[in-house]
Amino acid sequence: MGFIYETHLHTCEASKCGVVHGEDYIPFMMKRGYSGLFVTDHFFNGNTCVPAELSWEERVEIYCSGYERALKAAEGLDFLVMFGIEFNFEKDEYLIYGVDKKWLLENECIMTMTRKELQECVHKAGGIMIQAHPYRERDYISEIRLGLGACDGIEVYNAGNSANMNALGYEYCSKYGLPMTAGSDIHNITEKDMGGMLFEKKIESAQDYVKAFKEGLATPVVMSADGRVTPVKEVREQTVSVSLPNLPVIYTEGEPSI
Repeated sequence: MGFIYETHLHTCEASKCGVVHGEDYIPFMMKRGYSGLFVTDHFFNGNTCVPAELSWEERVEIYCSGYERALKAAEGLDFLVMFGIEFNFEKDEYLIYGVDKKWLLENECIMTMTRKELQECVHKAGGIMIQAHPYRERDYISEIRLGLGACDGIEVYNAGNSANMNALGYEYCSKYGLPMTAGSDIHNITEKDMGGMLFEKKIESAQDYVKAFKEGLATPVVMSADGRVTPVKEVREQTVSVSLPNLPVIYTEGEPSI
């Protein structure tokens, strides 16, 4: 079957919407059949629970604690825990992989960067930036902002989205030929469908993930509640939209011409 990795997960240590401690995910995710996960808590410009009045260093310590608790819980187990970030701009959010706590401590300047500047900073560190759930619609979102010019791929399957929202993202990603990812956007212990990235070979680090992703060696998959694993591209309702978005669509880097 290969090795499946969760790419989008929130803990209650740093995400205001999270309800699970980092360490409590490990037995659950192993039981569901995952080989590892990224902790991608909401950063300080998103739905964070990290106090804003603290120093940058103190905030980073708290922010990384969910990841560090999960990492400690996985010690001695055949399960990989990796660090990631979910970074917010104007309700358009980006998953960052391949950076670490040291990078955060040294780059307080990311809080004032544009999307493109942030992508360049992430690239300099050897990481990648993926737009999360691009066609998501919620009562707190007034428009859909697409950052095609400032991302390395698109999250086309998000278990927290409706099928049509995912399908719109899949069609958008297919149109412009960007790599695809899938993830659960998990906030609690659930028996519902989940998502992830399937690899033929085991990966050993976030850097391995980034390298394999760039080489096209990962397959976005849906993991059903009954344990079935299906490539996203084979699930019609997740790849073929049945209606247009209800919100206006804005291209944040200018409307693409490719």
